[in-house]
Amino acid sequence: MLAASVGYAAVSAMVKELGGDLPPVVITFARAAFGVAALLPVFLLRGFGIFRTSRPGLHMLRVCGSFGNLTLGFYALSHLPLATATALSFTQPLFMILLAAFVLGEAVRWRRGLATLVGFFGVVVMLGPSGLALNLAALAGLGAAASQAVAYGVIRNRSAEDGALTILAWFTAGLLVLSTPLAIVFWKMPHGVQWLYLIFIGLTLTAVQFCIINAFRLAEATVVNPVDYVRLIFTAILGYLLFEEVPTVWTIVGAATIVAATFYILFREAQLSKKA
Repeated sequence: MLAASVGYAAVSAMVKELGGDLPPVVITFARAAFGVAALLPVFLLRGFGIFRTSRPGLHMLRVCGSFGNLTLGFYALSHLPLATATALSFTQPLFMILLAAFVLGEAVRWRRGLATLVGFFGVVVMLGPSGLALNLAALAGLGAAASQAVAYGVIRNRSAEDGALTILAWFTAGLLVLSTPLAIVFWKMPHGVQWLYLIFIGLTLTAVQFCIINAFRLAEATVVNPVDYVRLIFTAILGYLLFEEVPTVWTIVGAATIVAATFYILFREAQLSKKA
């Protein structure tokens, strides 16, 4: 998960550099295309057997969630400071609580419910004073986190049974199919060094996905997710060095509130799991 966090931070900087010129869906398409290219030897070696699973519908749901996460997340990264966009992505566990309560019908007791409210209050603190509360990019960042909650839910459900390569194969191939029509509509030809950035994004995010899937396979979410919080440090450093972005006090306070709330939710879920 630490390797995934470093990879995500580097990709975030690349996306921000590209985002002012290329539509987010074109970056998503390139990520999928170069991801499939990276996995091509595995596809040739394993054949269609790599897609064998007992729950194809869940994998398609994960593809849809990941498409929303990438496209909306790329838009947020292009129009928000790196640290702010990254902090918004950490609301993903909060959305998982909402999904559990309102979609899956699970009982969410007052402690986790209160922690969820505190986490979203951290979003208000971070965005409100900066005038970003109704900003389309901020809403896109929250939408990306909600989509990621769906994708992570499927990964946690299928990682033990299907394995990393099957999950990765469904994701990359499905993402390519889903993103191609929109990429054709909004296509803008990359030029020069932009191709190198897109190749880097596609290959790195494929490796990141492999790391995340194996992290969830090897350890519980309470061990895995907190490690990802170091991504906020990496992106803040890259934002300062590459784009001269200095996080505001409100960004720091709001991000700390979000991290504290999500960490408590993970801790509480671990306690309930042990009791069960």
